[in-house]
Amino acid sequence: MRPVTNSPIRPDDIAALGIEPLSARSVILSALLGTHPPTLPARSLVAFTELFGIRPGTARTSLSRMVTNGELVSTDGRYALAGRLLERQREQDGGQTLDTTDWNGDWIVAVAASDRRSMAERRAFRESMIGSRLAELRPDIWMRPANTPGPPRSAEVLITSGPLECDDVHDLVARLWPLDELEATAQRLHDALTRQRSAIDSGGLELMAQTFMVAAAAVRFLRIEPQLPAALAPPTWTAHALRSLYDDYNQSFQGQLRSFFAATR
Repeated sequence: MRPVTNSPIRPDDIAALGIEPLSARSVILSALLGTHPPTLPARSLVAFTELFGIRPGTARTSLSRMVTNGELVSTDGRYALAGRLLERQREQDGGQTLDTTDWNGDWIVAVAASDRRSMAERRAFRESMIGSRLAELRPDIWMRPANTPGPPRSAEVLITSGPLECDDVHDLVARLWPLDELEATAQRLHDALTRQRSAIDSGGLELMAQTFMVAAAAVRFLRIEPQLPAALAPPTWTAHALRSLYDDYNQSFQGQLRSFFAATR
């Protein structure tokens, strides 16, 4: 892994991580997804979006729309995640912990039970597969090594697990996941977390939005990183080091966030 400086990353580096300017909805969701339990006062959420240059009126409009869309529920001036987003938080939390289950060589295969599905049903199926770290072999057929839990069972999905007969299992893994691309992304994120760590220690608000965006990029990656068993992972797999680095980064950043939210209640 190449050496990095200790200075916080520049705004241009944010774009290199694949992060576009965040909308009010994205900032609100990311803040709640990283909060346990996932509920915050409206005043705190609005104040937090202001760090990203979002106007209070825009943030409040977004909050109302998210309640209407079933993404949030509102009680006594507080907003909380709802519906599918609660499952997404569980998936996100799972990505931050490496599953250490021994792999016995079995694979999980999930197949959509019906071709006659609405666009929303197809999207939900795909999100469920990605959230469970499966990869798509071909349309509606998803699979992964059985060293992590499979997707949730439902009437719309057929799931089986067991030994897999395959001429070259490493070739299959390379077909399922873009390993070189994932490794390059993990290295960029590792560098970004290392550099941005000093911004947390400084405690200033001027770089808080930038620190948050770097954390969001790492969380997004770790949520879908395949967590391959050691027998199938490449010899160098930066995702493992990234997960450990993010744990330290997040613990410190959560302290900074708690202080900010406490001051804006």
